Amino acid sequence: DNEPEKNDGESERPLQRKAQKPKKRKQEDTGRDSRQGKKFVSGVRLIQKFKRKEEMSKSRHKHHKLKRLIAQSEDASKMAQNQAARFDLLLPEDEGFLEGDEGEDTCTISQEDIANAVDISASAKYFNLKLSQFGPYRLDYSKTGQHLLLGGRRGHIACLDWQSKQLMCEINVLESVNDVKWLHSESMYAVAQKKWLYIYDSNGIELHCIRKFNDVLRMQFLPYHFLLATASATSFLQYLDVSVGKEVAAICTKSGRLDVMCQNPYNAIIHLGHPNGTVTLWSPNQKEALVKMLCHQGGVRSVSVDKTGTYMVTSGMDKKLKVYDIRAFKPLKSYFLPTGASCLSLSQRGLLSAATGDVVQVYRDVWSTPVTKPYMAHRVRGAVWGIHFCPFEDVLGVGHGDGFTSMLVPGAGEPNFDGLDANPYRSAKQRQEWEVKALLEKIQPQLISLDPNKLGEVDRATFEQKHQDRIEALGFDPLEKQKFVPRFKKKGRSSAGAVERRKKQVAHEDQREVIKKSIEDKMRTEKEQKQKNSKASAVSKQKSALDRFRK
Repeated sequence: DNEPEKNDGESERPLQRKAQKPKKRKQEDTGRDSRQGKKFVSGVRLIQKFKRKEEMSKSRHKHHKLKRLIAQSEDASKMAQNQAARFDLLLPEDEGFLEGDEGEDTCTISQEDIANAVDISASAKYFNLKLSQFGPYRLDYSKTGQHLLLGGRRGHIACLDWQSKQLMCEINVLESVNDVKWLHSESMYAVAQKKWLYIYDSNGIELHCIRKFNDVLRMQFLPYHFLLATASATSFLQYLDVSVGKEVAAICTKSGRLDVMCQNPYNAIIHLGHPNGTVTLWSPNQKEALVKMLCHQGGVRSVSVDKTGTYMVTSGMDKKLKVYDIRAFKPLKSYFLPTGASCLSLSQRGLLSAATGDVVQVYRDVWSTPVTKPYMAHRVRGAVWGIHFCPFEDVLGVGHGDGFTSMLVPGAGEPNFDGLDANPYRSAKQRQEWEVKALLEKIQPQLISLDPNKLGEVDRATFEQKHQDRIEALGFDPLEKQKFVPRFKKKGRSSAGAVERRKKQVAHEDQREVIKKSIEDKMRTEKEQKQKNSKASAVSKQKSALDRFRK
C-alpha cells in the first residue's frame, strides 16, 4: 500500500516542478523585455536630444542628382546624430552644484569656506588681485578659458595665464581704457582707449592703431566670423574683419551714447541697450535695427544672452531684472532688486550673475522657476565694473575698483568641452593648426540673420518671381519641356510613316504630366467634397430641442 503512495508522490513532484519552470521563464522573459524596452526608450530620447533638423522631402521629379545629394545629406545627419548620442554616454564629467546642510542657505556660504572644503587645485582658483592704483577694471577670458585679460580705467593692461598665475605682459597706455577684448586666440587682443582702437599682441607690442574706430566704449568679438563689433559714444556700431583688417560695416544707430552691448552666441546678432529703455538687435547687413523692444521704463544698464540664443536678461534704471524669450520677443519673468543690477553675465550652464554696488549675486534657473533668493553672494572691495564667467570652469571673474577677484561658483562651467572647437589643453602647434582651419571655415558677414536655419531653405517666392521675369524678357519659358522633333535619318527612314511611328512612341511621355495633374486635381476636389459632406452630416446629427416633435 505504501509503494503506490510513494510512486504517486514521486510522480507528482516532478510534474509540479515542470509546471513551475515555465512561470519562472516567463517572469525572466518579461523582466528582460521591460529592461530592453527601457533601454530602447532611453536610447530614443538620447538620439532625439541630438536631432538637428527634420527630414527633407525628396523631389518627385526626375532630378536624380538632387535625390542622391538629399539622401547623402540625410545619411550624414543621421550618422552624426547617432555618433553624438553614443559619445554622450562616454563623457566623463558631470556638473555639480552647491548644496547646504539641512536648513542652511547656500547664499550664506562664504568663498573661504568653499575654498577650504575643495581640493588644492580648485581652491587655488579663488584669489584676489589688489590693484587699487589703476582701477576700476574690465576683464575678458579667452575662448578656451585659460587666459585672462585685465584693463584698468587709468591705463593699466595685463594679460596672464590665471591658473598658473604666469604673467604674459603688463603695460600702461597712459590714457583711459574703456574696454578690452581677446580676439580669435590668446596671441592678440583689442583695447578701446580714450581716442582710438588699438590692437596688441600677447607681448604687449602695439600692432595696429585703427583711427576709423574712435570713441569706442564697448566691444564684442564674433569668433566664427572673425568680426570685432564696437559701439561708440558717437552712436556708431562698427564691424572690423580682423582676418583682413578691413571695416565691414558702419551703422549710425541714432540712439545716443552706446555703453550697453552684448552678442547672441547662437546667431551672432548684436544687442544694444539705450537710455530710453529699449533694446535693439543689429546685423551688419542692414542699416536699420532688426528688432526694437521696450524693456524698461528707465535706461537699460546691462544685457546678457544665453548660449542657446533663447533667453535674454536685462536690467534697467527702474531697478528691475527682466527675462525675455527672444524667439517670441515676450517677457517671461520680472524681478525687483533693491539697488538694481549694473552688470549681468550668464554662464554656460545657465547661472546668472548680477552685480549690485559692491555685492555680486548669482542666481539659478531664473527663466524656469520664480527665484526668491540668490544661489550665492559675495562682497568685494569697491564698486563692480565688470563680471564674466570663465568658460569650462566653475569660476566667475569680477573686476572692481580695488582690482580683480576670482570667485568659485559650483555648477557654472560646462564640464565637457569640444576639443575641435575650444580645447583648453591645446599646444602651440594645435593652436596654429586650429587657426588655419578656422580661417578657412570663416563665415561671411552676409550670412548673419535672426534665424540661421533659413540659410538652408529655398526661397520659392523669389525663384518664381525671377522665373516670370525671365519669361517676360525672353518671350518664352526656358524651363518648359520642348516638344519631340524626330531627327532626320537617311536611307528612306525619315518617311512620313516612320516619323509618325516615332512620334507615337514618345506621345505617352508628353501626356503623362497632363494625366498626372488631372488626377491630382480630381483627388483634391473629391477630398474637399468629402470634408464638406462630413461637416454637413456632423451638423445634421446634432440634436436640437425640436427633435422631440418629429414623428
